[in-house]
Amino acid sequence: MAWTQHLRIGDADVFSLTDGQFRLDGGAMYGSVPKVLWERVAPADDLNRIRLRINPLLIRLQGQHVLVETGFWDQGGEKFEGMYALDRDETVFRGLADLGLAPDDIDLVVNTHLHFDHAGRNVTLTGEPTFPNARYVVQRQELHDALHTHERNRASYIPGSIDPILDAGLFDVVEGEHELLPGLSVLPLPGHNLGQQGVVLRSGGQTLVYVADLLPTLAHAPYPYIMGYDLYPVTTLETRKRYFPQWFEEGAVIATPHDPDVAFARLEEGKKGGFVLVPLSR
Repeated sequence: MAWTQHLRIGDADVFSLTDGQFRLDGGAMYGSVPKVLWERVAPADDLNRIRLRINPLLIRLQGQHVLVETGFWDQGGEKFEGMYALDRDETVFRGLADLGLAPDDIDLVVNTHLHFDHAGRNVTLTGEPTFPNARYVVQRQELHDALHTHERNRASYIPGSIDPILDAGLFDVVEGEHELLPGLSVLPLPGHNLGQQGVVLRSGGQTLVYVADLLPTLAHAPYPYIMGYDLYPVTTLETRKRYFPQWFEEGAVIATPHDPDVAFARLEEGKKGGFVLVPLSR
């Protein structure tokens, strides 16, 4: 499948890449929303799993190559991949190669958070940093939580994708909103966990936001559609209510990490209040 899609945002080139497809339990993905509602937009298989995609973003700005997310953990073995129905129909590496880039060409990696479906490709099969010339940007809270796990979050973190970056001294640890390059910043988006961050690009009067798991897919835009995986669901709701109106007023392009079919979208006001996400082409 040819997934890579390109947008021009002011002076920046933005490419939506993919690291393949996977499946997660639909009930967990939609939390307290009844199946009779969510299955209209996300049909489940016989194991109640819905189709998702891993969608990293490549931003080319001011001669720098910034990779947002690295991809799905690739060292879990057959049982692990079977549990998630992982389908590498495309990979982040093929997407980069199509753009004439190798891992060595990446200048910055943004880890929105360190879960295995977002930061799993941080490290190679031999245990070396995948992007050796890059700094890996992570929130201090998230790195702390990844290194001090508990029963509720432990399964989401794989030390093998974190420790080699830490040992190599490649993490750039930030706190709160932080500018990476002129016009490109990270923004805390807590709720899924406390240390999650999104990426905001503002250039030429245009705005793009990579929303991380605040909004995993387009179908999650209604305020109550909050994942059961979120550790702090009320915080997720508060974060959405804080930023959705702002992003709507800006006409921001929204890039989600897991929509299986759509790379870029915009918020529109819902008929019953709140917001929905519609594909950019509409």
